[in-house]
Amino acid sequence: MNGVHDMGGMHGFGPVEVEQNEPVFHWDWERTVYAAISGPMRRGIFNLDAFRRGIESMEPVHYLRASYYERWLETIISNLEEQRVLAPGELDGRIVDLTANPDLVVVTGRPPAARLAMLPGFRRPALTPARFAPGDAVLARNRHTAGHTRLPRYIRAKRGAVHAYRGCMVFPDSNAHGRGEAPEHVYSVRFEAAELWGESGGRREAVYIDLWESYLLPAEER
Repeated sequence: MNGVHDMGGMHGFGPVEVEQNEPVFHWDWERTVYAAISGPMRRGIFNLDAFRRGIESMEPVHYLRASYYERWLETIISNLEEQRVLAPGELDGRIVDLTANPDLVVVTGRPPAARLAMLPGFRRPALTPARFAPGDAVLARNRHTAGHTRLPRYIRAKRGAVHAYRGCMVFPDSNAHGRGEAPEHVYSVRFEAAELWGESGGRREAVYIDLWESYLLPAEER
C-alpha cells in the first residue's frame, strides 16, 4: 500500500527511543487486545494478512497517533465488522451502555496474557519451478497497489541479489482481500545500502528482505 503506513526507509520521524526494562504490556487493556486476536483468527474469521490490511486502512493521522495495540484494536474491530460478526454501530452502543452502567460487566483479576493460538502455517506445496536461485541478480518491480502488499516502497525499482530460497508460501496480496492463497515462491534478497539510499548508505551495510516471486524481475529486464 502506498501511504504513511509504509514507513520503511523514511526520514523525519526522529530517533528510535528505547525504553529501559520495558514491560511486555504497559496497560491491562493491552493484554486483552493481545488475547482477543486469537479467537477470530483461529476460527478463520480473518487471517493475518487481513489483520495487517486493517491496520493499513486506518486514517493516516489516526495511525500516526495510535499506539501499537491501539492499531491492533482498530483492525480487530474493522475486520469483525467487515465479516458481519459485529453490526455497524454495535460496539459504540455497547460502550454507551457500559459507560452508563459499568456493573454490566464484572472483571475479576487481570486479563491473561495468553499466547496466540497455534495457527496454520503459511508454507504450501510448489506447483511450478522456482524462477530464481541464490546468486541471481534481480530487480524489485516498481509496482504501486491500492491494497495490501509486502513489497516495501523503498526497494521498488532497486537491484538486488537472491541470497536464499525460502520455499513456497501464501501470497499476502491475494490472501488479505479474500481472493485465495495463491501461493508463490519466496526469496531472501540482499540489497546494498548504497543501492537503496545512494551516498548516505553505508558501504558495508545491506538489507535482506523476503520477497514473493511476482515482486521480482531478472535484473537484465531493468
